[in-house]
Amino acid sequence: MKLRAPSYPLITIDPFFSVWSSSDKLTDTDTVHWTSRPNRILGVATIDGVDYRFIGKNDLPAMKQVSVDCNAFSTTYVFEAAGVRLKAIFTSPILLNDLYLLTRPVSYLELQSESIDRKKHQIKIKVSVAEEICTDRTKSEATSCELVDLGKLKSVRVGSVAQNVISGSGDDHRINWGYFYLTSEGIPSIELGEGDEPTYVCTELELKKSALITFAYDDIDSIEYFGKHLRSYWNKDGTPITAEIAKAHADYKTVAKKCADFADRMFIDSVRAGGEKYAEILELAYRQAVAAHKLVLDEDGEVLFISKECFSNGCAATVDVSYPSIPLFLIYNPELVKGMMRPIYKFTRSEAWKYDFAPHDAGQYPILNGQVYGLNRETGELMFHKQMPVEECGNMLVMEATVALATKSTAFANEHLDILKDWVKYLIDNGRDPENQLCTDDFAGHLAHNCNLSLKAIMGIAGLAIIYGMNGKKKEERKYLKLAKDMALDWAERASNGDGSYRLAYDAPDTFSMKYNIVWDKLFGTDLMPRCVVESEFASYRKHINSYGLPLDSRSDYTKSDWLVWTATLTSDRDAFEDFVAPLWQFFNDSPSRVPMTDWYYTTTGEHTAHRSGDIDKSFRNRTVQGGLFIKLLEYKGTMKYC
Repeated sequence: MKLRAPSYPLITIDPFFSVWSSSDKLTDTDTVHWTSRPNRILGVATIDGVDYRFIGKNDLPAMKQVSVDCNAFSTTYVFEAAGVRLKAIFTSPILLNDLYLLTRPVSYLELQSESIDRKKHQIKIKVSVAEEICTDRTKSEATSCELVDLGKLKSVRVGSVAQNVISGSGDDHRINWGYFYLTSEGIPSIELGEGDEPTYVCTELELKKSALITFAYDDIDSIEYFGKHLRSYWNKDGTPITAEIAKAHADYKTVAKKCADFADRMFIDSVRAGGEKYAEILELAYRQAVAAHKLVLDEDGEVLFISKECFSNGCAATVDVSYPSIPLFLIYNPELVKGMMRPIYKFTRSEAWKYDFAPHDAGQYPILNGQVYGLNRETGELMFHKQMPVEECGNMLVMEATVALATKSTAFANEHLDILKDWVKYLIDNGRDPENQLCTDDFAGHLAHNCNLSLKAIMGIAGLAIIYGMNGKKKEERKYLKLAKDMALDWAERASNGDGSYRLAYDAPDTFSMKYNIVWDKLFGTDLMPRCVVESEFASYRKHINSYGLPLDSRSDYTKSDWLVWTATLTSDRDAFEDFVAPLWQFFNDSPSRVPMTDWYYTTTGEHTAHRSGDIDKSFRNRTVQGGLFIKLLEYKGTMKYC
């Protein structure tokens, strides 16, 4: 990979079990959680009796980092010192086409060594993990450690003493229950921290040619779902984590090959779809988009794929976070899109939801007991002005249509057809010219007469038409397609600036915005919007592009990475697509904001948007919406074509 990542993924299992390196060299800074809180892993190589560090920062001399590379599942570092080359391969095998491996909370570090001076060397490796991996903050609570004998494998585990399972929720919030396990064939140990220093669990081994270390986390219960605690998919039968760790060591080569084959095919397909820079962006986005979810089973054994809205408010199962993320999951496992939607349907059918439109979320991670966005904490009531009526109705309807097309079945949609019809009625009544309300870009504030939001309403109505058509109900299909077509033609007239470009709001001449919502018209092949309208709008964007891409709209020079690629996909010109996406690649390569891929940044400076929260800068990062970058690949696959 030629792309310099803004932050390099090391362990990516779920929103809690997440470790990153925020520097070009693994030895330049301590490793961190995606929130930038310390999540320290230290690695020391002793070569012929001399100590060198290769992970983290301490007083030891650092091995020279020769290279770093990423694919969809692995980050590989190469170091050299004292005549030895050391390769460190971090792999999180979160395969979307294998729910067991996707959820098994075991991440790998494979170490390989070779002599580069033709001499024999004695190499010993020590890897240490700080106790903060299982606490909300460093030293925020007492922990206990113990050695665990797994036969040939030796493990050391650490966990909080209190074990308050799912005791709170939040945005800048990490796990403080469950147990972390560090395992290898080496010697485990515990180093107690004094004062402000954390305790470390350690493993030491002699490295001849290769060795394997695993990082595992047993969170016991993962999600609270309408009052009940649910376990992760891997633990559905109550298998102990120690058995999973042993199995992970035994099947490493098989799993690594599965990951390599998947990553290679994804890269090749992505290059064919959108070019090499586009493919590299997807390589970096994959682990982040997947691991910002938790997969659990509800009481009926149905999949729930719960997202965390990372550093925007911590909401869980957020509809307008799921909607942009779906291209990735539609390609590799559309069942997971159903898992995103189930919590929303469950809450919609509850007595707590009083509205005739779709909710925004189903809770705050990891507690899903109902919507929290716009919740008045004093009265317990949801505030209407904080709702996103057109946005969320359109999102859910489009998502249902895409699932039907991806699975070639309307069975899931038919379970909720009564709700979908209510939501389409809301769009028909309110989507032609939306009132002053929020959309998914709520950070920009309320906006009346939002042209792009109106496009979402059009596509939501078309979504129900597709479902009816697949059900063989052609009369209803024609009815809703005609409604959507009429709205599109009306939109083209009222939104026009008169020069081939189209407005941010109907009553705001000489403004612009990304019209990303109409991309589904192209993917579905419904041809609701005249092609000449889309082409002239896309051509008009060229004059607004800055160094790091097209701004979201004329109100600011910030943009959203997901919507940028959706907008790029509007064009049928391959060269134009690559030209449009190249500034996004450059942003990730150049950005001074060393955090997991942000989706909201300034197109002039390359800095993420952020606000101060206590002792850290908060910004959109590690969010599932980067799954939306896969939309060009989704188009290339052709599975969304309806007409």
